[in-house]
Amino acid sequence: MPETAQADLGPDATLLLVDDDEPFLKRLAKAMEKRGFAVEQATSVAAGRAIATARPPAYAVVDLRLEDGNGLDVVEVLRERRPDSRVVVLTGYGAIATAVAAVKIGATDYLSKPADASDITNALLAKGDELPPPPENPMSADRVRWEHIQRVYELCDRNVSETARRLNMHRRTLQRILAKRSPR
Repeated sequence: MPETAQADLGPDATLLLVDDDEPFLKRLAKAMEKRGFAVEQATSVAAGRAIATARPPAYAVVDLRLEDGNGLDVVEVLRERRPDSRVVVLTGYGAIATAVAAVKIGATDYLSKPADASDITNALLAKGDELPPPPENPMSADRVRWEHIQRVYELCDRNVSETARRLNMHRRTLQRILAKRSPR
């Protein structure tokens, strides 16, 4: 990464990453370190709150849904301890209601998973009310739909009938979707 990217971080480049998806967390931490951030990782709300209380970072990326609770609890602690921190909330559930809640509680931006390190960096470094540029390679609408269906399917312990009920679709339709390869 060029030095100009590191210069944009300012004097304090501390970054807290909170996500319970450990492979994703490790990849993102490595990518953000290459961009000049001093990264701390947490895999739970409790660990994220502890770091936010003890060493409030200048930047944070927090997953909305964690195994032990809601990532917005970490955002609240960050806002109390360091009001100037820039916080991006990540989630696999791209719902408008949760986006509004995240921004009201103090998040700087809200991104749907899977977001890459460039999208996250752009969101963290956007100045004031300036919006970050749109992603270079956004997912297609079909891919977003497929990702959502897969997530709900996994949350329902791969139970097709329960997933179909929650998605308000016919079970056979869901089975056909699940049998296909993921769209590009």
